[in-house]
Amino acid sequence: MPGCCASDYRRFFNRKFAAADLRRYRRRGLSETERDLVALAGDLRGASVLEVGGGIGALQLELLDAGAARATNVELSAGYEDAAAELLGGRDVDRRVGDFVVDDTTPHDVVVMHRVVCCYPDVDALVGKGAANAQRRLLLTYPRERWFIRLGLRAVNAFLALRRCGFRAYVHPVARIVAAADAQGLRLERRVTHSLWESAAFSR
Repeated sequence: MPGCCASDYRRFFNRKFAAADLRRYRRRGLSETERDLVALAGDLRGASVLEVGGGIGALQLELLDAGAARATNVELSAGYEDAAAELLGGRDVDRRVGDFVVDDTTPHDVVVMHRVVCCYPDVDALVGKGAANAQRRLLLTYPRERWFIRLGLRAVNAFLALRRCGFRAYVHPVARIVAAADAQGLRLERRVTHSLWESAAFSR
């Protein structure tokens, strides 16, 4: 996340947050939207997977179990790394800490961004780079464009501002998300919609 917000992101998504995420995954497994992405991924046999903002690595673990050959994670916050090491053990996952938009990455068969688009201010740069790195498929989960979701995120952002935290959440226009993927040669294949979130698969 270029600029001043990166340190606030790391402060928000810290080791305590990661530990709670790990406990939740061990109790309940994947969330509904994470399960959507596994289903939308299709046949993963032998595929390479790149997850952006993959947190503790739960989706990486599940995608490897579903047949992926290897996984890479690019995560802005180092606060997830201890929990990820505990969860992933010796699985074939390359964990990197940095800003995906500005870091060097290599193309992968499948690129995954689960609830990441809403955390990044420049949706064109984020989705555009993800699409450019997706040789077969790009999988996304993002907030739906609904008035009550926008209102809720405004309240969250106001609370963060009071806490002097520069991290913000966004409801980016779906049309811009689709356009950014389209500009890199990907076409919208399928959507799965819930009350708050929408998951989408783009294919080449």
